[in-house]
This record gives sequence, structure tokens and C-alpha cells, in this order.
Amino acid sequence: MNASATSTVSAIEVILADRVLSVVRAPAIPDPVSLADALARSGIRAIELTFTTPGVLGHLAAAAEVPEAVLGVGTVTTAEQAEAAIDHGARFLVTPGLRAEVAAVAVRADIPVILGAFTPTEVMRALDLGAAAVKIFPAGALGPGYLKDLHGPFPDVALIPSGGVNAGNAADFLACGAAAVTAGTDVVAPSDVAEGRWFTIASRAASFVRSMN
Repeated sequence: MNASATSTVSAIEVILADRVLSVVRAPAIPDPVSLADALARSGIRAIELTFTTPGVLGHLAAAAEVPEAVLGVGTVTTAEQAEAAIDHGARFLVTPGLRAEVAAVAVRADIPVILGAFTPTEVMRALDLGAAAVKIFPAGALGPGYLKDLHGPFPDVALIPSGGVNAGNAADFLACGAAAVTAGTDVVAPSDVAEGRWFTIASRAASFVRSMN
């Protein structure tokens, strides 16, 4: 898909097409443009920056310059954060748990929100709040089999495991019904981001994408 095509589809369409998004948790991002470029050209176009990184809104605005990248913001816990992220160009939002006020902002702005959940009850609540997909966190606690169990009563819900997903088990999560998986520190180690090791990040991203097949 070319850059112009990427800009015309929704973030959730990109995530479901690629079957992966990357979450970046780092103490600093010295060059958000190079970071986004390294991930996008390696096959992970959807990139979730987080409010745990200082200056995340500035990083978001800068990284949005990368045509192939689809930037979103995670660890969104308040309506104010949601509004600020959207104002700075976020194309999707992610929460660590159920946050009705965040979902309301996203729905009003027609921005996909991925709400965090763990139990079947929480999954249903996320859907009621308007989630475009549901993040199952922490997925590593119970492993791929738990996604298979959830997929039984929720066959049409886009479930995205996060936490404990790596190149060694990503394919198993997908085989058990995950619509996409989250590539975290297995691809974007905080130290690599802080030190600007873009080649290393690109290499790990490419390896992660290969591991999914």
C-alpha cells in the first residue's frame, strides 16, 4: 500500500490488515521521525506512542510526517488526554483498561479507540462503549489459549493481545483468534529507542513480522 493510500484508510483497517501494531514505551525519543520510519518500512505501520513518555504529543506531531506510518497514542486515561492526542494528530487511541470518558471523546471525534480489557464481562463493556477493537491485557499472563477461549463467545470481535507478546508466540496468538498482536519491547526496547538504534529496531520489527506467518 502506498503512502497516499495509507492516509485514506482508517487506523483500525491498517492494524487489521497488517495484523500488528507497535507500542513504544521509552524514557525519551530523540528522533520520532526516524523511529516511525524504521518501524513502518519494516512492516509495522501502526505505531502507538504512550503518555508514559515525556513530551509524547510533540513526538506524535513530528512522527506523523512519515507517510506510511499510522500514529496513535496509548495509556490514555482521561478525556483531556484523549482530546489533546487527537488535536496533535492521533489516528487512534488505546487505553490500559475500560475508560468511558476516553471512549466518549474518541467516538465523538470518529477516531478508533482500542479499550483495554481482560475478562469476558470487560470485553462486552468495551464493545458497549464503542471500542473498534479490544486490547486483551496482560495477554502473557494466560497465553494464546486464553485468546482462543475468548474467541469462542466473541468470534466477530477484534481482539488484540498485549503484554507478553513476542516473536516466539505472536503466530500462536494469531492462530488462536487474535485479529492483531502488539509488538512491544521485543521490537522497541526502551534503551534502543533512547539511544537511537534505528537499524536495530528496524531489524527486530522485520523479524517480528516474519514470525507472524
